[in-house]
Amino acid sequence: MVLFLTLLIAGTALIAIGAAVEGMLYLMSVGVLLLIADLLYLAARSIWRSTRRPAS
Repeated sequence: MVLFLTLLIAGTALIAIGAAVEGMLYLMSVGVLLLIADLLYLAARSIWRSTRRPAS
């Protein structure tokens, strides 16, 4: 969960900096890609956890 939150904060910060500073569009695109990777990580982790639980 710490990795998820760290990537979320980093992605949000890169998007904010990229949007605020002129000529830093690449930072905003890196931030968006980081957020997408973060959401994919969260989805994969939740799917992996749900398959490991034994049926009760």
